Amino acid sequence: MKKNLRATPVLCPCDSGRPYATCCAPWHAGLTMGVHAPTPEALMRSRYSAFVLGLVDYLLATWHPSTRPAELALSPVKWLGLEVRRATAEGDAGVVEFVARSRESGRAQRMHETSRFVRLNERWYYLDDQMAERT
Repeated sequence: MKKNLRATPVLCPCDSGRPYATCCAPWHAGLTMGVHAPTPEALMRSRYSAFVLGLVDYLLATWHPSTRPAELALSPVKWLGLEVRRATAEGDAGVVEFVARSRESGRAQRMHETSRFVRLNERWYYLDDQMAERT
């Protein structure tokens, strides 16, 4: 019996339904080439994927300097899914409301957040959030 040698594309952790290679991967790899997420929603999705994949350098590089922590230690969380509820951009300001599901120490969690983004020099940055609920 022959094995199918065609690899099935790995879906992006951000739950876009697209392959990682054509969704968040270009933004993750693009930092060194000056390629950046074009919208607040694309940046938020790429940041969620970075949390899933443990890409601390990407998370810090996409955080606005005025609110970015000096360092970031990721907790041992298993991310289970993302639902974008609303994404808007007007001028150089953007807002993304989402729900992220995770499991930590065997306990399911749900984080409902509205994040603010700003654009500086044609590049979007995560600014801060308003946590609606964490259960």
